Amino acid sequence: MTSRPRTLALVVIVLWLFSLGEVFAQQQSNQQIPDAPSAAKPPGQLPDAPEPQAPPATTGPREEPTSPPPVPPNSPPPSSSAVPAAPGEDRAEPPPPAKISTVPSGAVPKDQSGNQEPLYKIVTNVNQVIVPVRVTDESGLMVSGLLYKDFSVYEDGKKQSLNFFTSDPFALSTAVVIDLGMPDASLQKVNQTFPALVAAFSQFDEVAVYVYGETVTRLTDFAAVGRQLEARLNELKATARGENNGVPVTSGPMGPNGPAINGVPIGQPATPVVTPSKRAHVLNDALLKAALDLAKQDKSRRKIIFVITDGREYRSDAKYSSVLQVLLSNNIIVYGVDVGSSAIPGYRSLEKLHIPGQGYSDIMPKYVSATAGEMLAENSKKDIEGVYQRLIGDARNQYTLGYVSRSTPVYTRREIEVRVSRPGCQTSDARPCVNVFAKAWYYPLPARP
Repeated sequence: MTSRPRTLALVVIVLWLFSLGEVFAQQQSNQQIPDAPSAAKPPGQLPDAPEPQAPPATTGPREEPTSPPPVPPNSPPPSSSAVPAAPGEDRAEPPPPAKISTVPSGAVPKDQSGNQEPLYKIVTNVNQVIVPVRVTDESGLMVSGLLYKDFSVYEDGKKQSLNFFTSDPFALSTAVVIDLGMPDASLQKVNQTFPALVAAFSQFDEVAVYVYGETVTRLTDFAAVGRQLEARLNELKATARGENNGVPVTSGPMGPNGPAINGVPIGQPATPVVTPSKRAHVLNDALLKAALDLAKQDKSRRKIIFVITDGREYRSDAKYSSVLQVLLSNNIIVYGVDVGSSAIPGYRSLEKLHIPGQGYSDIMPKYVSATAGEMLAENSKKDIEGVYQRLIGDARNQYTLGYVSRSTPVYTRREIEVRVSRPGCQTSDARPCVNVFAKAWYYPLPARP
């Protein structure tokens, strides 16, 4: 009976000694293995890690790091792997941008990819004035090679400082306006020249086609030159017919009343009242509609209206002064091809003649002169095709000047004068060495609604 309690006591003593050994071993391992790094607490130093020592002090001058060799001018920038320059090292700054800009041919894409800067920029605030200028010699040919210093611009007699200049060609936004009220012989001649008209434009231009007679119709929207434009002109060629040739005959042996003696028709008691046909010829309305549509197009393009007409205007709702204000407010230039009577030698003196019921024929030259465009009168098919190339080429390849007006924008017009000086050029009023064509005035603000 006494041996059993003694055995239990021995088992308890062995278990106690075994537990003491495990505690001692765990304490030794905790002293040798560092704690795992924690996301909330930075890791500490190892127990035996040496403390950092300060570098020994030197009495001599401190040696600076060697800087990379300087980059030669006009070389590409160094890559990101190149050694950066020292903090105090001088850097070569790029030259400041020039105030005079040039405009490349063609339109600039609207979406620019990457970090490249656009090639040019046109400021379009209210006070920025753009003035296209055509300079020709005594033979009528365009003069090239002029610089911005050769031009002087005056607004209301005050010289302006140019902030924009280019001699580069512009992409065109063109409204082609075709007169369907011409004599049928003239219109059919024009129809044969449509392929040459399309060929006169470039792939960067946008063109819309309008026709008018008694009303105005837009046949195509503004779009790039292509098959759609050619197809629409071919359709017009097949269907369009002009008026009967000549002026209506109201009296005489060939008149509707037969022969007469002393103004009294034979066999009739009294002279009947004969009223000639008053068919409308709405040239003003056609120019106004084209100008309002052009005003909505991209401002980086040169805007022109290209009119093929015999020059008559009759019974338009729009007045000349109102249409001209819209043209000058939106910097639109009018060009014309006269295929009417003025294209025939000997008829130019009759341009201002007013025939009852037929309207006036002198209004197109007024539009052309006020907007600094051109108008040429040709009669043959070959000559008309040549005029297309010349006029559209002249519209594209003008000098373009720009300045910021210091005056407060108003609704009234302002006078503009452009002068050109050429070294060694003897200029006189009777025989100038160059001819300058620019708009004589502009409107800072559009017409009041």
